[in-house]
Amino acid sequence: MSIATNLHGRLRNTSLPASGGMLPLYEAVSNSIHAIEDANLSADKGRIGVEIIREDQTALEFNRRDKQPRLEARGTIVGFKITDNGVGFNEANMKSFLTLDSEYKANRGGRGVGRLLWLKAYGRAKVESVFVAEDGTSKQRDFTFDACQGVSESVAFDAGDTPRHTTIQLSGFTRRYREASPKTAKVIAKNLFEHCLWYFVRPGGAPTIEIVDDDETISLDEIYEEHMVAGASSESIKLKETSFELIHVKLSASSTRNHSIAFCAANRLVVQENIRGKIPGLFGSLHDEAGDFVYECYVSSPLLDERVRSERTSFDIEEEPLEMFADSELSQKEIREAVLERASAFLEGYLEEKRRLGKERVSTFVARKAPRYRPIMSRIPDEEIAVDPDITDRDLDLLLHKKLAEIEGQLLADGHDVMNPKAGETYVDYQARLQAYLKTAEDIKKSDLANYVAHRRIILDLLEKAIQRKSDGKYEREDLIHNLIMPMGSTSNDIHMDACNLWLVDERLAFHDYLASDKTLAAMPITESDHTKEPDIVSFNVFDTPVLVSDTQKLPLASIVIVELKRPMRNDMTSGENKDPIEQALGYLERIRSGKVQTQSGRPIPKSEDVPGFCYAICDITPSVEKRCKILGLTPTHDYSGYFGYNPNYRAYLEVISFDRLVNAAKERNKAFFDKLGLPTT
Repeated sequence: MSIATNLHGRLRNTSLPASGGMLPLYEAVSNSIHAIEDANLSADKGRIGVEIIREDQTALEFNRRDKQPRLEARGTIVGFKITDNGVGFNEANMKSFLTLDSEYKANRGGRGVGRLLWLKAYGRAKVESVFVAEDGTSKQRDFTFDACQGVSESVAFDAGDTPRHTTIQLSGFTRRYREASPKTAKVIAKNLFEHCLWYFVRPGGAPTIEIVDDDETISLDEIYEEHMVAGASSESIKLKETSFELIHVKLSASSTRNHSIAFCAANRLVVQENIRGKIPGLFGSLHDEAGDFVYECYVSSPLLDERVRSERTSFDIEEEPLEMFADSELSQKEIREAVLERASAFLEGYLEEKRRLGKERVSTFVARKAPRYRPIMSRIPDEEIAVDPDITDRDLDLLLHKKLAEIEGQLLADGHDVMNPKAGETYVDYQARLQAYLKTAEDIKKSDLANYVAHRRIILDLLEKAIQRKSDGKYEREDLIHNLIMPMGSTSNDIHMDACNLWLVDERLAFHDYLASDKTLAAMPITESDHTKEPDIVSFNVFDTPVLVSDTQKLPLASIVIVELKRPMRNDMTSGENKDPIEQALGYLERIRSGKVQTQSGRPIPKSEDVPGFCYAICDITPSVEKRCKILGLTPTHDYSGYFGYNPNYRAYLEVISFDRLVNAAKERNKAFFDKLGLPTT
């Protein structure tokens, strides 16, 4: 007996993902539920049994603790046997089974292709059915269904006193699907319950369903009692003259399920969407008088029954509304938004505390760690930043940065039109639009400034940690601190200036014509020197606007800044460039001058040997450093945390700065900004 149409072609065109190995089982159980309904049995009279069939072998496993082998009697799952006491394969049902794309169950949203899923994941289905014939006698019909022969010859014969029942055995579980499917009765029962939850929460309930695995029996009624927090609540809505039934369900938080919307068709779950965060405040588990719970909404409609695709994994409904059919056709987006609105109303009382905590989390983060977002907070709708109270700083920063980028993008778009009045726009309206634009631009600039100041606070914290003694009693190498101030091996042309923190040494270093870090003198375009020495940091400033004027010509002023860094608490300073950072800086200065200093563009600077020099040595004031400072005639600062002076022979200002002084001075210079943003300065 063959199925009417090309079975092989239909199987080839039927889609079932590797993760869908349990879907044929769910389809068979759903069919059993329908069969019980067709037999006019109440839920408490209906019975469905699902027996797990395993290979007749013993698997060897190892105990994780003692790593000793132990015997596991349950082998690989190779199939399932589903038995029910429903109406069975009577003449009408058999005729429908033999016709692909049958419309026999069209009123239930059935597509007549569920049995194709059996053969996608299993090699064969064997059917044994005892039913009541039209003449009232008990009949039995047995047949097999596989991809090679379709349905085997089946003739109804007298069943005698055998009770009415139908058994479908799915065997030959294909490896591709078997490996991606659950392996234990407990997980299978839980997944089957979740797929059939619709039947349990609908009016009338579900028949008794049990999973049997050797000597283990699990009732889905017990899982239902374990997971349900309270009775389901139903309501109806209408969208463009189409009715939708919504069932609001509260499940125990221990179920490990997510807040979701379940779109159903033909009394079957088709698509389940996670809605965590899609309703303001809907994060984590919610709480009522019965305890913590997870929310789910089951949605059904004649439209969903009509538009479900044959494999029952999606709907033939456009995601976005099509303009030409906008007045009549519903899109998935419109349906989803309407359901979310009703779900939000149902959960309103449970979300209030979550929303308050989320708002508090954002406010605290902005006030203490990200003040750059403060100027734009009033421009972000509350529902768009109704965050999970447990959100990480990283994720919250990313969210707020995204909102800032959206505002900046809109500002850029508005900027192209703001200077041009719109057609028919009055002067008053134009002025209002212009002022709104300028206010947004002002807030963005405030945000940029706040971000820059907050960045300085973070850099200071990092520097303070970098100069502390480590757990091994040693101090960080100077290259870590060097990279914090200016990335090594780079010039100001290689990197963005936000990566440089030269303000730690001197605010004026932010303004320069050329700056290099750990570059040889020969590699610098500001000098023709052939020396391969590498000063830590060299800064060269050219002032195009004359400051000194002679009788004959205007001379541009320039300055050269040399910064040398040493490891914290280093105490081996002696005479000579290799051991004294001050002499080292002066040596670099002399070599640069003797190399005929020029601008970055290659223009010579007159009297380059007279260019003023500023030499900084950043190191802790250890005894050896203190001795070198005295020998060089430098003057101690009032707090003895540094030395300074002028060397006329080199025409250079000299300053030795301890790491503590470096940090404290930078804090003092920035304190007013930190205070304005509410950032700590201690």
